[in-house]
Parts: sequence; structure tokens; C-alpha cells
Amino acid sequence: MRSFAPNGLARAAVRFKPASFAGTFVALMMSALIVAACGILLETGARASVPAERYAKAPVVVAADQSARLVTDTVDGPEETAYPLPDTARVDAGLAAKAARAPGAEAAVPDFTFPVRQGDGALTGHGWGSHIFTGTALSVGAAPRAGEVVLDAAAARTAKAGVGDTVALETAAGRAGFRVSGLAEAGAGDTAAAGGGKATAWFADAEAPALAGHPGKADAIAVLAADGADTNALAAAVEKALADSGAQVLTGDGRGEVEDRGLAYAKETLTALGGSFGGIATLVAVFTAAGTFALSVGQRTREFALLRAVGATPRQIRRAVAAEALLVAPLAGLFGCLPGIALASWWFGQLQDRGAVPEAVELHISWIPLLIAVGTGLLTALGAGLMAGRRPAKTKPGQALTEASVERLRPGVIRIVLGLGAVVGGAVLAGVAASAAGADAANASLGVVMLFMLAVALLGPLVARLCAALFGLLLRGGGAPAALAAANSRTNARRLASAITPIVLAMAFASTLVFMHTSESQVAAAQLRDGITADHVVTNPAGLPAGAADRAAHAPGVDAAVSLLDTQVLVPVDSGGETSLQGSATQGISGSGAQLADVQDLDVRSGSLDRVGAGRIAIDKTLATAAKVKVGDELPLHLPDGTEARPEVVAVYGRGLGLAAVTMDRASLAGHVTSGFDSTLLVRGGDAEPLAALGEVTDSSGYAVEQSVDRELGAWANYMMAAVLGGFAAIAAVNTLVMTVLDRRRELATLRLVGSTRRQVLRMLRWESLLVSAAGVALGTAIAMITLTPMMRGLTGESPHIPPLLYVTFAATAVSLGLLAVTLPARAVLRDRDA
Repeated sequence: MRSFAPNGLARAAVRFKPASFAGTFVALMMSALIVAACGILLETGARASVPAERYAKAPVVVAADQSARLVTDTVDGPEETAYPLPDTARVDAGLAAKAARAPGAEAAVPDFTFPVRQGDGALTGHGWGSHIFTGTALSVGAAPRAGEVVLDAAAARTAKAGVGDTVALETAAGRAGFRVSGLAEAGAGDTAAAGGGKATAWFADAEAPALAGHPGKADAIAVLAADGADTNALAAAVEKALADSGAQVLTGDGRGEVEDRGLAYAKETLTALGGSFGGIATLVAVFTAAGTFALSVGQRTREFALLRAVGATPRQIRRAVAAEALLVAPLAGLFGCLPGIALASWWFGQLQDRGAVPEAVELHISWIPLLIAVGTGLLTALGAGLMAGRRPAKTKPGQALTEASVERLRPGVIRIVLGLGAVVGGAVLAGVAASAAGADAANASLGVVMLFMLAVALLGPLVARLCAALFGLLLRGGGAPAALAAANSRTNARRLASAITPIVLAMAFASTLVFMHTSESQVAAAQLRDGITADHVVTNPAGLPAGAADRAAHAPGVDAAVSLLDTQVLVPVDSGGETSLQGSATQGISGSGAQLADVQDLDVRSGSLDRVGAGRIAIDKTLATAAKVKVGDELPLHLPDGTEARPEVVAVYGRGLGLAAVTMDRASLAGHVTSGFDSTLLVRGGDAEPLAALGEVTDSSGYAVEQSVDRELGAWANYMMAAVLGGFAAIAAVNTLVMTVLDRRRELATLRLVGSTRRQVLRMLRWESLLVSAAGVALGTAIAMITLTPMMRGLTGESPHIPPLLYVTFAATAVSLGLLAVTLPARAVLRDRDA
């Protein structure tokens, strides 16, 4: 380690070449910022938890596993992966009796939570037994028996009912009248479950499961401890009592995960951002920082040559480069950690505002990601510096002086071989992506963009010289400054490559992420617009009333009416040779497939919707390809609550991206979702006025606009990732251009001495900037198109959709930043020379 300690050469280099090291400092700081932010989000996802609120007074909770588990064979043996369920998995309510007999248990109460419709509004329903652990207490009246209900003040006020009155309520069991047996004040547990101040109703425990739509099932079982009982001992006793039941026994924050279904998806989202995106972002950041540090070392080839000429040994040169990294990298890393924490905090807050992360989850900031961020920057600087300083360190003194005055014509053999290998690998993966579908196409396309970016970096000087030659032909008509810019670019290809690479990064990644969304949205919007053939679409935030489709069908002039129950199922799909469970949007239809065809055109490619029914489903063609099934095959899947099923595929259709990827009968779904109320009603024929009593009525075009708005909100994460990656790469490009201009003081002074005017020099630099920007935009666009085309073909079956205005904005931004990054420091340098 002593050989890496800062020596006099390193300190002098930092002191007398501040511009070069300032650029390196900025690059390493930005690298630490990205690594720290993504690391914080990843750690937060791994540690995320929510405290128990509803079950706060129940030390032990019994619940079903809220994940679907898939076992796959790997080289290390069978490996189990858990996937969050779309809805709540429930336990046998009869287990409460067994849990209550466990030593240390005072009582075990089955808990039920379900939606209830009251007129046009919604209530949260519970079994009355839960009042034991939620703190709810009667203010007047008595506990409910069969056919009775207890209301809180808000529900009673809305219904204008008191004790002894009858109120009409709708549950999964249908519409019925309930006698109000009492009024109660909701305790903390029930208030937390209702959320948002929603009114609450309590029913008799004996009929609550049927009203919830899950006879014999409970959401969870709350186990209360006897006086003096130890929580861990009680949990062990309950687990023993329920052995072989498949139920989980939870304590501590594990209880909170049962009551907050959003936690599992929050963990998945944060882990994906911090891990998957973080890995890509870290590679880009390290890649760019390494290039900048290598540029800084390369700009001092002349100094290294002089040092070799006066007797410096190769070991001293390498030690000086390593010491420079030790001087700059740790400090840059520390400075980058603070904005990294700020970026992670802002991003986390935005996710919470959009409902992707529960409010109770807290951002976890520890020393681990910060240390990794600083260490990554240090290792990047050391590696890049040693690689860049390797050649000047081992070159003979006389040869070093010669090579310092003339740039090498080509990269080393190893770089050329690796670069060509990356090109071949990218081309092969592009072919794989073009022949794949769904997730396979997306995964392969990600490798395409990474390999081509690696190729640009390794073959940078050759690519830059080729770009300079091509664009130089266009600059011939620009006069002497343009011709000089073209000649400079051909002669100094390494310098040009250092400036082009970050622009290619920004253009390629930003275009891929943003235009992937615009392409999917374009196809989805078209499918939705063409797929809804109904004249009227009825929606209701509280869910549609029971029997809405039948009521609509009897309205004057109505030809067809079908209601949809929207949810998700988990389908095993092949992803890169491995099987995973994919959440697929699912619609449960109230009528037959033939009736659905009257209000919705799914673009059936094979089979027939007429056969959709119990044990028979229709699926989208992309999902069929990913799941490797066709008409007549059985498709193994997990229903929303995790129940396994193997329905037969009776039809394959083409509009699953804009509509639902899976279509099945409503009855097969109703018992496996929390809310049994349909979400959408499609009506053909008739007038809108009679349908207004069911909910908000719009036409198909209005419904399509609403759905598109929801999709745009869901794409926010894509834009943020593009902004982070593109912004970082743009800053790196500006930083590199400024470094190259400031390093050319001697060259610019020589041009002034031989008679060039200040204006002519600035024009030359502007032409060089345009050449760099145009080359970067062209290469970045080519990489993005090579990536997007097979990806979109696999995901949507269509070509990428690139909004012209958005693309022009990207390109104009790159060109504008390049001009500013060159012009401003050049003015300062020329002003100093003139002075």
C-alpha cells in the first residue's frame, strides 16, 4: 500500500494541472452519486418493513403464504423463487379453534376485511369479533347477529339510520337488508384497515366469510396472549398446533406485511430499481468515469515522456498515476455521496406519492452503499489510471518522446479484438431478440445495447476516425475553419472518441428507455381504441352494483351488456431459458364469449371465444408464445389468491396489450379476489341515461383516453431512469469536452500566433463540436434502433414508435450542450491568451 501513497509527482500534477483533475473529480463524483443512490434504494428494498397497525395488539398472527413459489432446476440444484400474489391468500377459518388451544393463547379470532357497497358509496366490512384486538367499542346497541350490522357514525349518517332501522347493503353475496343492531366507534386497528377515513360496518362472525365471498376462509387469525405469556413461546406453540396446515405464524413486523399488501410490491419495485437498473446505471457510471480518468492520464503523455527521458522508472510512473487516483477518488466519492442521498430520498418520496411504496416504509440509509460508492470510484480510478499509464510507463525514454508528439494511429490489438468481439456479440444477440418474444426479447435487447456500447468504447479511436472522415466530407463547404476542424478530428481521434462516447451513452440509453414506452403506449392505445366496440362504458370507483350487466341488458334498446372483473393471474413463462411467474392482466366476463364479442373485439387469431367458460380461457398471442402454449393446451397458472389451476386455452387473440392478456369467466375468479364487484360494464345499443344509475357513463373513445392517462402515469419510472442515465451521460459529455478544450491551450495559442483570428478559432471549435455531437447522436440512435426494433417486435409485434418532436429534442439537447461545453471554456482560454 505504501507504493500507492501520494508522492511529489502526484501532488505536483494535481496542483499544476487543475483543469484536468477537476474534470476527473466531477466524473468520479457523479459516479459515486449514481452508485450511492441506487445502493440506498436496493438496501431499502431488502430491509423494507411496515409496523403492524390492525394487528398491533395481537402478538401472533396466523396467515397464508402471500407468495407463489416456483422451484426451478439450476446448476447448484433446485432453487425456489417467491413471487408476490396479486391478491390476498386466505387461511381456513377453522384453524382459529386449534390456535386458541395452544399453551399461552387467550383467544384466537378469525379476521375478515371486505368491501361493502352502500348506495353509491363504499364501506369497509369486518367481522365483529375483531373488535377484541382493534379497540372498536359499541357506543349504543348490541353486537350483531345473523342479518344484523353495526355501523360507525359516518356510515349511519350516510344511511340516515339508527339502531333498529334496516339498511340496504351490497356484498359479494348480493344485495340484502340488514337490521342495525348498534353503533360503534372504530378503534385504531379498524381505522388503519379502512384507510382514508372510509366508513366501516361490522357483521356477525358466522356470516362474514360468506359476505366476503370466501366461505370458510379468513384473511388471517389474530392470536391473543394470556397474561404473562411470552410472544416467542406462544408463536412456537401455535406453530406446533397448526403443523401441516401450510399456514404461517408471524410476529413483529411480519404481521404488518400481512395487512399491507403493497409492501411485497414495494420491495420488488425498490429491488428492481436499486438492483437491475442500479446495475446498469453503475456500469454506465463506472464506464464513463474510467474513460474520463483515462483521458486525464492520456492528456499528460508528454509529461510522462519527459519524466522517462530524465530518468523516471516505470514503477515511479505507475506509482504516480495510482497516487493521483488516491488523491482525487476518495474525496470525489465523499462529495458524491451527499447528492446521492438526496437523489435517493427524492426518488423514494416520488414512489410513495404515486402509491408504489406504502407511506409506513422508511428510507434506509446506512454506511454500506456509501462505502461501496466511494470504493467503486477508487477502484475505477486506479484501474483506469494504471491501464492508461501502462504504455507510457514501459516505453523507452526516446521512444516515449516520439510517441508523445504524434498520436498512435490505432488502438492496441487486445482492444481491437475485444471490440470486434463485442460487435459480433451484439449482432448475435440482436438476432436472438428478433426471433424471441415477450420477456426473452426484452432481456436479449438489453444485452444488445450493452455490448454495442462496449464496442464503441473499445473501438473508440477507429470509430472516431471513421466519423471524422465521413462528416469531414460534409464540412468541406464550410470554409477554412470547418476544414481545419475536420483535419483536427482525423488527427486526434482519441480525443474525439473520448468526447463522442458519453454522447452515444446518453442518446442510446435515453432513447431506448423513452421510446420503448412510447412504442408500447402507441400499440396499447391503438389496441384499446380498436378493441372496445361497445357504445357505452360504465365504471364506478366503488365497484359496479351486483347484477349490473343484467340490469343494463334489460334497458330499452340494449343489444348486449357484459361486465368485467379486472385482476391479475400469475403465469409461468420462459425467460432466457429459465421459468418465471409473470403477472398478467386478466378480465373475468359476466356473460359468454359470444356476448363478449359483441362489445369487445379481441382480434382472435385462433380458436373461438364461444368456448370460454369454467376451466377454459383465452389468452393473448404474446403470452401464448412466452408460455409456450397453443389452442387445446392446458395453461398452468396461479389465480389472484395463489390457488393453482390448469385451464384449457380455447382461443388466442392479438389485443392483449391494450386490453387484458387473459380472458376467463367471472365465476372462476370471483372466489379468489378481495372485491367481488365488477369494475367495468360494456354496453352495446341503447341510451346512456338509463345506465347513469350504475356509475359513470362514457363512450369507447372517452374510456380509451382515461386508460391511456393511467398508462402514462405508470411509465413515470421509465422516464426517471432515462433522465438519470441520460443526465449523467450528458454531464459526462460536457465534462469531457471542457477537459479537451482546456487541454488545448497551446494548440489554440499557436493558431493565434500564425494569424488566425479569435473568431476563426471559435468557428473551428464549433465545427468540431458539431462533428462530435452529430457523430454521437448518429451512433446512439443506431444503437437504440438496433436494440428497440427486435425488442418491440417481440413485445408488441410492431416497429418502434419514435415521436419526431421528442427525438429532435434529444438531438438538439445533445448538440446544444456540446456547443456550450466547447464555446464557453474556449472563450476563456482565448481571452487569457489575448490578454
